Amino acid sequence: MKIAIARDGNYVSEHFGHCEGFEIAEVEDKNILKREFLPNPGHKPGFLPKYLSEKNVNVIIAGGMGATAQELFTRNNIEVIVGARGELDAIIKDYVDGNLKSTNAVCREHQHEGHCHG
Repeated sequence: MKIAIARDGNYVSEHFGHCEGFEIAEVEDKNILKREFLPNPGHKPGFLPKYLSEKNVNVIIAGGMGATAQELFTRNNIEVIVGARGELDAIIKDYVDGNLKSTNAVCREHQHEGHCHG
């Protein structure tokens, strides 16, 4: 399984589309096999769900995300978890342990960075 976390520094980004990039964690049997950073290729409507799907991502975790992006991830069979806050290592552990749940909050489209609260 591949988990993508929208990140800014070592923390979950408030809005996935405006993050600096994605921390990709490959997990098997609750063990992290590999981690890598993918820079954000740009915030073009509809692009990131397809891009991450092509990278074989199964789950996207972010602080916040618009309704259209959530729908596109779901259409690409990628689980969406929004409302996440905190350090990357803790978020990955919480997800792997089954303790990270989505708030299902939706950001209004095209909000400015820092104004999206999940």
